[in-house]
Amino acid sequence: MFNFFKKKNKNEDRKAEKDTELLSKTASLLIHAAKMDQKYSDEEKQIIKKTMLELGCKNESIDETLIIAEKNESDSNQILDFTREIKNTDDNFKTKIIEALWKIIFSDKKADMYESSLMRRLAGLLYLDNKTVGEIKEQIKKKINQ
Repeated sequence: MFNFFKKKNKNEDRKAEKDTELLSKTASLLIHAAKMDQKYSDEEKQIIKKTMLELGCKNESIDETLIIAEKNESDSNQILDFTREIKNTDDNFKTKIIEALWKIIFSDKKADMYESSLMRRLAGLLYLDNKTVGEIKEQIKKKINQ
């Protein structure tokens, strides 16, 4: 009987570990986008923190998650490391990530060709159609220009 409870706790631990890894990979992707234009601003960090909290990161672990994500981002040489886990999430999760990415990109009021290229690649890697990504882009642009 006690083995049943131990098994349940191990499964819960694995799920929590997997959730933490997903959040870390997501934060790494957001940080990667923020660094695309060689300016990783405080405004971009705030967008990333807010997004991570919305996606389920606990407030008490947000700073630790971002430290891990920044290290992962600097150690990685390709975005596939970050999208491998994210592509298996539901569309709502992916949509929030795309919204955050556009907010980060437009935090300086413009999207350069490298940032736009990143978003086209991410649409494919996350199995999102370009129309959806474009609609999200236009919504974010409207909000920023208001």
